[in-house]
Amino acid sequence: MRTRLLPLLLILLSGMLIAFGFPLAVREAAGQQQHVVVDRIDDTARFAALAQFVTERTAARNERRDTLMAELTRYHEVYGIQVGVFYRDGGAMAAAPGHWTVEEAGEPGKDAFQEALAGRRSHDPPQVWPWQKHTLVVASPVVRDGDVIAVVVTDSPTGQLRTRILHDWLLIAAGEFAALFVAIGAAYRLTGWVLRPVRVLDAATHGIATGRMNSRVAPSGGPPELRRLARSFNEMADNVEDVLEQQRAFVADASHQLRNPLSALLLRIELLALELPEGNEEIASVRTEGKRLARVLDDLLDLAQAEHAPADLQLTDLGELATERVAAWSPLADDKGVRLRRSGPEAVTAWADPVALSSVLDAVIDNAVKFTPAGERVTVEVATDGDTCTVVVADGGPGLTEDELTRVGDRFWRSSRHQNIKGSGLGLSISRALLLAGRGTIRYEANEPHGLRVTVSVPRTAP
Repeated sequence: MRTRLLPLLLILLSGMLIAFGFPLAVREAAGQQQHVVVDRIDDTARFAALAQFVTERTAARNERRDTLMAELTRYHEVYGIQVGVFYRDGGAMAAAPGHWTVEEAGEPGKDAFQEALAGRRSHDPPQVWPWQKHTLVVASPVVRDGDVIAVVVTDSPTGQLRTRILHDWLLIAAGEFAALFVAIGAAYRLTGWVLRPVRVLDAATHGIATGRMNSRVAPSGGPPELRRLARSFNEMADNVEDVLEQQRAFVADASHQLRNPLSALLLRIELLALELPEGNEEIASVRTEGKRLARVLDDLLDLAQAEHAPADLQLTDLGELATERVAAWSPLADDKGVRLRRSGPEAVTAWADPVALSSVLDAVIDNAVKFTPAGERVTVEVATDGDTCTVVVADGGPGLTEDELTRVGDRFWRSSRHQNIKGSGLGLSISRALLLAGRGTIRYEANEPHGLRVTVSVPRTAP
């Protein structure tokens, strides 16, 4: 969830920084240019004051014009700015360099000249940007007796201005990046603070879903709403665990309490059988049903204990365990004419409860041998698959349909085709409960060309 929430926050933060950064950069550029424009206006105003006293427009030498020309020349030499004082018709009163004219300033110079003829100083020349290399033209009118008699025009290079603007922009960009990194760190901590209870809640939910009913959420940290959710989850988990515990206790108590009356009933049936003729079919049927009921009660008690008892996880050699179970079931398989074979590596270690896993393999191999006809084969294969180890038991029996595969392992469920075969329908349910306590799984699928394929998986990583 953090990988989806962080980009959203970063996009919003970046948008905010850009929204603030662009106006600030434009403002800094305008401020730098305004500083230059004000400085040039002051210079043109000073030159305009000197030009007021140049009254004669002749080629002869004039002291006042010479003074103005000396000021313009020195200004140009010191600052490298082209400057000139021009009559209304564009003729030069004085200029530095001497050959410079208004036309050389281009359209900005002509526009500034016309604006000054109207009696207005340049106040809003076009903005200079760092990627532009044009000059900055500023003009001021020379006024005498209320009339504009000439115009002072300056044409300034903008190299230093563009450098200062770019320097300010780099500082703004550095500040933006610093703010972005701070925002990334703050967003990372914020999302971690918000999502930490969610991750804990997810882990506790997964633990309960995989059979660890004692999983709980520590209601600390995170927003108040998530802390309340954690407390509500713990209350729900407590109630669910209590209900399940009551169910397990009821099944265990009922199974245990029914065994004594059933044992007494079976004893009376045996005593009654002594009074009846040998081979009586009714008493044989009653005896068979009584034994079947006894097996069901035993399996119910085993199921209740399997769902309640914690797993004693140990580093177990699955290869050795599978070999032992195959050897234990081989006499029964040979007696039935079924070929029971073991395949795969000899030594494969995983984390499992060896007693529980032995019971699971016994139940699975028992079913495989039971439903496989004579002459067919049952294979027990041990293998590794990434972080898990598997024991695959494949038989050559009739197998199950797709609908039956979805129900296999349910309590008391048996296929309608197998009702006459001995069993209670609880063996695979007990196996699943035993595996679930140790983080294991059991999976059923069709075997090729026929039969059932049961895969028992246990983790290779320590709990």
